[in-house]
Amino acid sequence: MSRRTLQLPSWLPIDPYILALIGTVVLAALLPASGAAADVAGGASTGAVAFLFFLYGARLSTAEALDGLRHWRLHLTVLACTFVAFPLLGLASGGLVPYVLTPQLQSGFLFLCLVPSTIQSSIAFTSIARGNVPAAICAGSFSSIAGIFVTPLLAAALLGNSGGGFSGDALLKIGVQLLLPFVAGQLLRRWIGGFIARHKKVLGFVDRGSILLVVYTAFSEGMVAGIWHQVTPARLGALLGAEAVLLSLMLAVSWYGAKRLGFGREDRIAIQFAGSKKSLAAGLPMASVLFGAQASLAVLPLMLFHQMQLMVCAVIAKRRARDPQEPAAGGSAVTRDPVTVT
Repeated sequence: MSRRTLQLPSWLPIDPYILALIGTVVLAALLPASGAAADVAGGASTGAVAFLFFLYGARLSTAEALDGLRHWRLHLTVLACTFVAFPLLGLASGGLVPYVLTPQLQSGFLFLCLVPSTIQSSIAFTSIARGNVPAAICAGSFSSIAGIFVTPLLAAALLGNSGGGFSGDALLKIGVQLLLPFVAGQLLRRWIGGFIARHKKVLGFVDRGSILLVVYTAFSEGMVAGIWHQVTPARLGALLGAEAVLLSLMLAVSWYGAKRLGFGREDRIAIQFAGSKKSLAAGLPMASVLFGAQASLAVLPLMLFHQMQLMVCAVIAKRRARDPQEPAAGGSAVTRDPVTVT
């Protein structure tokens, strides 16, 4: 008799990293760092974040970024989705307080709307859907770079004191902890770029481990401060509903807006996947700096949105892949190799 195994639908990506994030939150709930241990965890988190952005800077090819500038209309469209359309919808969520969202959850929801786009998953889904992969690479990279400057400024302007007290000191911390390591990585890329390319998989575990450390520190602070007593299952359900509406609106705006602007199918795919996503990797470190002890609630909407966007965009990418193939400039159909979603 053959043994049957239970298989999940191919369109439903269960990201092991999301499971690791959930496990980290559970660990922080059961064994939160406090006292001297909290100081050690906070120092390690600060160093890990700086190293994370150093790796971002060392990985980004300056030549590729400059070459991608020729698609400036596409990149401006993605940036407009990320830093204009998303923040406007985030501001509109203020109308959900207090009936749907608490003020703290709404602040986290608004912060979610301010962080830059993703790189890896945007590239992966664009490739699966047979879109413009080089454009997705550059669009995600430009968004991440812009986010180092734009996200703190937008947070200071739109969140105000609700984000833990934004000040010149908070912006200085962003510069020292995120921008300087990024610039250092760019400057040293000439000498260490080859090493990073050869050990990309190992260093990938390092940067993901850094994010897990940030999550543990943030949620430990929330547990010690008793902040989780403010969240009920009903509020979490309402938050998921609000995020589902947000994602649906941005998927529609990025797709039909790009079509209205005259972009071709491949470019529209890149715009939709880069313009409708938010980066967990960039948002978590920024939240730890900007929100301090309130970071646990601030990052909760972002963590939930991250998994939701993976699941929904996986379905869309598979359906886009079945669209009639458009001929390339030379008359032959364009084919693209699949990319693994991470």
